[in-house]
Amino acid sequence: MSLERKTAVVTGAAGGIGKAITRRLIGNGYCVVAGDADADGLRNLESEFNGAERRIVAKAGDLRTKEYCEGLIGYAVQETGRLDLLVNNAGIITRGSILETTDEDWFRTLDINLTAIFYTCRHAIALMKDRGGGAIVNVSSCWGLYPGPNHPAYCTSKGAVAMLTKCLGRDHAGDGIRVNAVCPNEVNTPMLRTGFARRGLDPDTAITELNRTVPLGRIAEPMDIADVIEFLASDAARYIAGTTIEVSGAKAVY
Repeated sequence: MSLERKTAVVTGAAGGIGKAITRRLIGNGYCVVAGDADADGLRNLESEFNGAERRIVAKAGDLRTKEYCEGLIGYAVQETGRLDLLVNNAGIITRGSILETTDEDWFRTLDINLTAIFYTCRHAIALMKDRGGGAIVNVSSCWGLYPGPNHPAYCTSKGAVAMLTKCLGRDHAGDGIRVNAVCPNEVNTPMLRTGFARRGLDPDTAITELNRTVPLGRIAEPMDIADVIEFLASDAARYIAGTTIEVSGAKAVY
């Protein structure tokens, strides 16, 4: 693989937002090292984007393990010779009040949504610092900036991601590493639709109802989020570091 092509690691690459991010970055000339627990989904990504030129390098695994988180970063350098961008996109939505949240719910949410980002960022920053800089974009949530109803585990994990982002952005701007976060509200993804179905709701009807609650007239599509991530990764955002950007269509959380 050519060392002239920039390398981006994207977690949760097989999901709705992850696919959109991957598409955008490949369109901008990146090689994407795609991580996800969904091995079949990663194989589908490789089939879609890899032809004569290898644009995606996939590595499936469990973000709840330190070994996979750090190994994904190391694998990117091993396979491509460099690391320019890390997008921590993977996450889960855990619903229910604190009385409905089990120990397993709590720790699984924190492991995937927060601790995995700690591991990937720590390893990536060490490598980026040695080579003179890079960019990291974490996916937090508007529900991490404001308290959403009956989502204490999810809101807490995403709130911590926002603060971790600000801390790392401040600490490592001098190393030439820009760390920022995007904070979406509802996004029309398979994960959101599956959540509606599990609660006995028709996903299409539920999305239509959600659209009516957004001042801009609709909830976000995955590409709306990917476009902001693309911007933060680019030189156009060269003076943006240590911040969180709400991508909400002007809809309040509460």
